[in-house]
Amino acid sequence: MIASKHFYPHESDKRIMMKKDRLEINNWTDELEFLNKELDFYLDIEDIMIRNSKLYQELHGTRRENALMLASLYRYDNSVGKAIECDTVECDAYYLNHHEKKRDTYLSHITNYRNLKLKILSQILLNAKS
Repeated sequence: MIASKHFYPHESDKRIMMKKDRLEINNWTDELEFLNKELDFYLDIEDIMIRNSKLYQELHGTRRENALMLASLYRYDNSVGKAIECDTVECDAYYLNHHEKKRDTYLSHITNYRNLKLKILSQILLNAKS
């Protein structure tokens, strides 16, 4: 997790919002990078211990979605700075709505990942009891 940066009284509201958005995006990408590592471990566990082709495919699909989301967030992070150039309410609203959509997509991905993780952990427990 990235430590929060300070906001200064001389900064405009727009600049503060851009900083907050960037911090949030950095937190999202850090989490998704960690999920990549965790997915690699789960794929190894599935291969060695669980051996369920449906779960294997689900893990690979999630890893692919995770990689695509990471790439999308890296591109988005590079474009966030353009929001500072907005000079209309409509432009500001566009960037605000775009960020909210990114947040919703990220949160949905995390929810799906957590459900998959529960499946894997339950399979590990089942195999441990056998």
